[in-house]
Amino acid sequence: MKFEQSRRCFLSASLAATMLPRISRAASPNDEFRVAVLGLRWRGQQLTHEFIKVPGVRVAALCDPDSKLLAERSEELASLAHAPKRYVDPRQVMDDTEIDAVAIATPNHWHSLLGIWACQAGKDVYIEKPVSHNLFEGWQLLNAARKHRRIVQTGTQNRSDTGLREAASQIHSGRLGAVRLVRGLCYNRRPSTGMVTAPQPVPKDVDYNIWSGPAELESIMRKQFHYDWHWNYTYGNGDVGNQGVHELDICRWMIGADDLPATAISVGGRFGYEDNANTPNTLVTYLGYEPAPILFEVRGLPAKANEKRMDTHRGKSVGLVVECENGYFAGGRGGGNLYDSDGQLIQSCPGDNGDTHAANFIDAVRSRDATTLHAEIAEGVLSSGLSHFCNLSYQSGEPIAREQITERLLSEPIAAKAFDRMANHLEANKIDLSEAAVTLGPMLKWDSATRRFEGNDQANQLLTRQYRKPFVVPDLSTT
Repeated sequence: MKFEQSRRCFLSASLAATMLPRISRAASPNDEFRVAVLGLRWRGQQLTHEFIKVPGVRVAALCDPDSKLLAERSEELASLAHAPKRYVDPRQVMDDTEIDAVAIATPNHWHSLLGIWACQAGKDVYIEKPVSHNLFEGWQLLNAARKHRRIVQTGTQNRSDTGLREAASQIHSGRLGAVRLVRGLCYNRRPSTGMVTAPQPVPKDVDYNIWSGPAELESIMRKQFHYDWHWNYTYGNGDVGNQGVHELDICRWMIGADDLPATAISVGGRFGYEDNANTPNTLVTYLGYEPAPILFEVRGLPAKANEKRMDTHRGKSVGLVVECENGYFAGGRGGGNLYDSDGQLIQSCPGDNGDTHAANFIDAVRSRDATTLHAEIAEGVLSSGLSHFCNLSYQSGEPIAREQITERLLSEPIAAKAFDRMANHLEANKIDLSEAAVTLGPMLKWDSATRRFEGNDQANQLLTRQYRKPFVVPDLSTT
């Protein structure tokens, strides 16, 4: 089986991680466990609230390069629980010996380096998705976790959702028969970011050197400084690496795949408006797992022009559909339902949205047993890798005519049908495909042994990036 080599690698590494040392520093008063939250916007604020609800946990420090936001969140935390330390530079958090663990909710381009620094500093890590900005970073983060024997949880909280855990158990037991295909859906409305024609000023309260970190100090070419970095490959990974990585993670979980796929091909583009973003808002990717492939679709436009509603498949717009020989499962965060082949309900699997994910991390930290984590870092590296595969084929592609796309996809009928549905979706949004630039990526062929794509230098060059000193992701594979 194609997964076997990597499965042995990842599982042996996971086994090594199950015998971890106790926290090295002296216990805090009342055996208090101290967490620092790095990145304080929407998700960082959520994580702060989630951790202060866990008994025995103190959010002891907050860190963000936006000094105004840092002050606001610190005052909010002080009113709810206790006053935290404040840091603008994350390196100061790593040097703070009173911090036991970090929760990372920064922009994507910072995720892996902060996780590596934390492991090197002897701290455990809760790291938001995607855990890496590119494939190289994910491997080095995993190497750091193993070398320094740290507990590292990925922020894919669907893994803790009780409904999805039940669904996975039923599917893996064969209740619906063999899995034939998994459809991942990210039909998530994303309006235009707007267009600027000249560099925008750095927000006055932001330390742009720290915010940029490993990335180059580029001119700011977007109207909204915060959040819209998601749609710029310098910092983000588009919606396939934003919302989409959650659904890709569940897809891979449901088929039990413990490696990256042998092949990947993407088709799509940025349609419906002109703006400064460079990631696709419409994308179809075929991920060639055997015997059950994953078909992943991103749609940022509505079902039809001038409407708010989004397209759905078997009632889902964001989530997944697992097609099996004797039925299917349709669900996502919050659970879902098992159906027979006639669409009759077999079993409901109501979930809890993964609300115990932070508590699961703390439990594993206290027991030093990484096998109890619901989303151990090896899972995060692989699922983030799937989002990178989707992007890498697209980024290595070229705009071509619709007829040529259909011809080139003849050997992959599942992908060809998905492209036809995508074309119909775009036409419903009044996009003329005879004029629109649709990009078809190459069929990437992955070699797990060398961790390279066969015969594609362009995709291989995108496995990593140039890092800006001193914010360099180290190569830990030879240390």
